[in-house]
Amino acid sequence: MNIHIKNGRLIDPKNKLDARQDVYLSNRKIAAIGQAPEGFVADQVIDADGLIVMPGLVDVAVRLREPGYEYKATLESEMLAAVAGGVTSLSCPPDTDPPLDEPGLVEMLKRRARSLNQCRVFPVGALTYGLKGAELTEMIELTDAGCMGFSQADAPLTDTRVLMRAMQYAATFGYRVWLRPQDSFLAKNGVAHDGVVATRLGLPAIPVVAETIALATMLQLARETGVSLHICRISSAAGVEMVRAAKREGLKLTCDVSMNHVHLTDMDIGFFDANCHLAPPLRSQRDRAALRAGLADGTIDAVCSNHSPVDDDAKLQPFADAEAGATGVELLLPLVLKWAEQEGVPLVDALAHITLNPAQVLGVKMGHLSVGAHADLCLFDPAAEWKVEAATLRSQGKNTPFTGYEMRGRVRYTVLDGQVVFQQ
Repeated sequence: MNIHIKNGRLIDPKNKLDARQDVYLSNRKIAAIGQAPEGFVADQVIDADGLIVMPGLVDVAVRLREPGYEYKATLESEMLAAVAGGVTSLSCPPDTDPPLDEPGLVEMLKRRARSLNQCRVFPVGALTYGLKGAELTEMIELTDAGCMGFSQADAPLTDTRVLMRAMQYAATFGYRVWLRPQDSFLAKNGVAHDGVVATRLGLPAIPVVAETIALATMLQLARETGVSLHICRISSAAGVEMVRAAKREGLKLTCDVSMNHVHLTDMDIGFFDANCHLAPPLRSQRDRAALRAGLADGTIDAVCSNHSPVDDDAKLQPFADAEAGATGVELLLPLVLKWAEQEGVPLVDALAHITLNPAQVLGVKMGHLSVGAHADLCLFDPAAEWKVEAATLRSQGKNTPFTGYEMRGRVRYTVLDGQVVFQQ
């Protein structure tokens, strides 16, 4: 299939390109930019007048809920939601049921994803069997099966000896360890940021120190072992400063933040809005400002959706009893556009946080529009305005803190491997 995309504004963070140029796709690759290659005959022409043409989004935190939690979501529903949001590559955490701790489970997931042919799926394998924090998984076998790194997801790993051995082993083979910093004892039973909102509402709190103590341990072990470490879902100003200092020191460190924490604070909980029960918890306005500054200066490498679809029954509970999580993969692009507009960040730099940078975290050759690269693209209308409504979300999970919000920026085409997989 040969596709000619014409009249679009082409933005490619890797090549620092922001210009009106045509793109030519052939044999699942980007064949040319600007001028058509010799002998090129288009099977399909897409007029992208008024649209921005960019690499397909790369999201490093999308829970697909398979296997084991199909009552929350299915591979079909969440991959459709992903391409509707312009996402062509995603990584999924290992906290399925059973967890992704055996090569057969990883191979099954990847085979199912390939059969749907909507989005590239790069699983993150379990760091320990059953995510129980006791026995290391066979990382070599899991890597051969398709895992791009190893994580505990949100499960605690309290034994620092096990964590150090995991890092030593991963460092030996060049694997990246993904960890979310949260001390399970300090955060025990907590559901909201330790601030005035939690106090006023009488909610069990999670202090910032629960993040910073865990992060300090992770960084010290990373210094000791030389492992490549990815910090998942940083949420506090103190945490951002620790990551900034560690990067200045030269640690092999990357970091991401959830789009929810870029825009929301604990004040958005309002009167016990369970859609704002998230992991990590929404924090203060000062923390949000630090997260935005960390994105702007490159301390934080990537923005993710932290897409965690939850069934309605699990959210129709009192705030403290409701399940943490929210759908979000369809909202990643417009929320990054909103942040860029509010902070005056150039579009080419903002889009790097959801294309090139997360692809580099995953270690995959995606997220750019170089000639010869995979023909994964997103075409969106930056002027299109729409309202977030549960009925229009493709995800099986309909719970999001952004319900009723006005968004600007709508995906019109998603191209995967040189084929249009979504159009609206």
